[in-house]
Amino acid sequence: MQRAKLFTLLVWLVALSLGAWTLAQLPLAEISNSISSLSTMQWICWLGLNGMIILVLGLRWQILNIALSAPIRLLKLLAIRQAGQAVSFITPGPQFGGEPLQVYWLYKYGLPLRKSLLSLGMDRFFELWINFSVLLLAVLLLLAGIGDNSGNNNTASPIGDWQTALVPLLIFLGLMFSLAWILIKQPQWINNRLERIAARWQHNHRLSNINQHWQSLGDDLRIALRTQKPRFLLVILLSLLGWAGLLGELHLILHFVGIDADLNSFLIILVAMRMALLLPMPGGVGTLEASVLWSFHTLNLPASAALGLIALMRVRDAIVLIIGLACLRASNSSTNAQTKAIAES
Repeated sequence: MQRAKLFTLLVWLVALSLGAWTLAQLPLAEISNSISSLSTMQWICWLGLNGMIILVLGLRWQILNIALSAPIRLLKLLAIRQAGQAVSFITPGPQFGGEPLQVYWLYKYGLPLRKSLLSLGMDRFFELWINFSVLLLAVLLLLAGIGDNSGNNNTASPIGDWQTALVPLLIFLGLMFSLAWILIKQPQWINNRLERIAARWQHNHRLSNINQHWQSLGDDLRIALRTQKPRFLLVILLSLLGWAGLLGELHLILHFVGIDADLNSFLIILVAMRMALLLPMPGGVGTLEASVLWSFHTLNLPASAALGLIALMRVRDAIVLIIGLACLRASNSSTNAQTKAIAES
């Protein structure tokens, strides 16, 4: 119990320290100007769209849990998701970091450990697969010159810059597909590797059962894929809908700062921002700002609009971070109360 309290305290200290550092790096003056420039209706549309994106992605996770015969209430999943996203945001890494806590909370809410791992793993797999697929499509559209009007205004086209991003994106998607194929079709191959790694710990009771746990996880996945195809199709559609919301939000923010971007300009800004978020900085602080300034400079767009875009996106991030930290505290309190109730009974 004392160790759990110490761990919780450490998590909060790290979270609050990194959160404070992140907020300190934000363009506060521009954020203030951007907030004051938005009308009430613009706030409603913007926050409503972000709320819809969060709800869609939470619903996707709930459907995956139902497909795995491990249903959890949507509100609990939303709290777990946002708490994990808050930890991931302040973790020095490309949008990862909160997954161990999410698995822990799923387990505390009654899911077997293997189903907790499978539920979160599948949700992250679909998220990464769709994210990189959309990013790859955007790069391919840029390379194909679709929507490029640079020849009409004597502006140098930056399309060639994206050729270097094409190969790593293709490699990553290839690895994702290979992992899915191995997990579904060749689980014994992974079993053999795990046996080799765990051979020296065969006398450990927990590790000696690794084959059984892995086989059960693989069986759960194969059964779900065989019997829950309509739900997995719905998961893909919800993932695409969530991305449509993200694209719509970027278009809306560009409209707020007075930029009417054509397709080519929109894709350049989008790809630059998404690539910046893959770099190992908490919340993309510094890298996101640099990508926006670079893309606006390349497109000969006003720097004031770039600062406005950065400011509004950081307002969104700050709101989501605060909500996530509140969910983190609520999830910790809930699991601690559950643990105490079980101990007392």
